Amino acid sequence: MSARLGAERGALAAVGAVLVAFLAVPVLALFATTTAADVAQGLRHPLVWPALRLSLVTTSASLVLVVLLGTPLAWTLARARGRLSRALEVAVQLPIVIPPAVAGVAMLLAFGRRGLLAGWLYPEGWSVTFTTTAVVMAEVFVSAPFFVQAAASAFRRIDARLLVVARTFGATPLRVFFRVALPLSAPGLVAGAAMSWARSLGEFGATLMFAGNLQGETQTLPLAIYTALESDMRAAQALSIVLVVVAFALLVFVRAVARRSTEPAEATR
Repeated sequence: MSARLGAERGALAAVGAVLVAFLAVPVLALFATTTAADVAQGLRHPLVWPALRLSLVTTSASLVLVVLLGTPLAWTLARARGRLSRALEVAVQLPIVIPPAVAGVAMLLAFGRRGLLAGWLYPEGWSVTFTTTAVVMAEVFVSAPFFVQAAASAFRRIDARLLVVARTFGATPLRVFFRVALPLSAPGLVAGAAMSWARSLGEFGATLMFAGNLQGETQTLPLAIYTALESDMRAAQALSIVLVVVAFALLVFVRAVARRSTEPAEATR
């Protein structure tokens, strides 16, 4: 019986190994098909540093907006009940599943020069499209759901009795939010912010459609990879390696934060 169970587990592991290999080989190929000298040469391409600088600026700005606007929204969704709150949560999560190109077209139709809000936003004819501001808007659109989803889950894990006790001591709802809810849910909020930042750093489709691909103004790292691929594979590969390393570091960070947040709960059991 034990031999049969061992054989079945081995077969399942072998099937799973096929998918692991499929996922790992392309990433390994990024590193195996280049040298440190090639990476250094690729990073000296004229596209690299303007794109890196722009990505750092725009993703930082989008993260600030996502955290400032998304934290109250996540708290509201976590505390609300009923069909309206569930419908609102689905609407907030929608950008996760729609294709980025569709997101870019939708933003053009909403905020473009001839978009739905053009008459209200641009009475003088100016448009936010194809500017650095448009890059930030696209990054907020695609990355905000990741933070809101993680933050709402973190808020829902708070023991409701702690909030009730705080209210019985005379704390106002805002005081409960800032002095109780935020500290208790901080690990989940940090992890959600990291995932949101990673998503905005890798954003391509919505940015290309809504903001364009203008070097120094709207060309972020993914767009620089797309441009460099046409003329200099070394630069495209070097930038790809940079993004993979950043993504790996963020995943390690998020897992460490998640593990640390569960340790106190397990210790009290």
